[in-house]
Amino acid sequence: MKRMGMVIGVKAADIAEYKRLHANVWPAILDRLGKSNITNYSIFLREPENLMFAYWEYIGDDFDTDNQAIAEDPKTKEWWNICGPMQVPLTTRAEGEWWAPMEEVFHLQ
Repeated sequence: MKRMGMVIGVKAADIAEYKRLHANVWPAILDRLGKSNITNYSIFLREPENLMFAYWEYIGDDFDTDNQAIAEDPKTKEWWNICGPMQVPLTTRAEGEWWAPMEEVFHLQ
C-alpha cells in the first residue's frame, strides 16, 4: 500500500459548488476509483488560502496503468469537465500535472 497526497487551489467563488458535488460523488466515479485500487480517499480544504489537499491509499501494483484507466473513463472525464474549471493548479507543478503531488515526510502507524 502506498499513501499519496496532492495539492491544488480552488476558486473562492466555486467552493460551495465544489463541496456540494463532493458531498454526493457520482457512483460511477467511486466505482472507477475502486477498480483502480484507490481507497481511503479524502479531500481537505484550507480557507482562506483556498487550497485543497487530497489523500488516498493505492493498494495496487501498477499505478500508471490504474491511473490511465481512470483518465480514460468517460464518466471520469465528464466529472473532470465539471470540477476542473473550479480548480487552480499550482504554478510550480511539473509539466503534465494537474494536482501537484506531495512527498510524505512523516507517518505514524
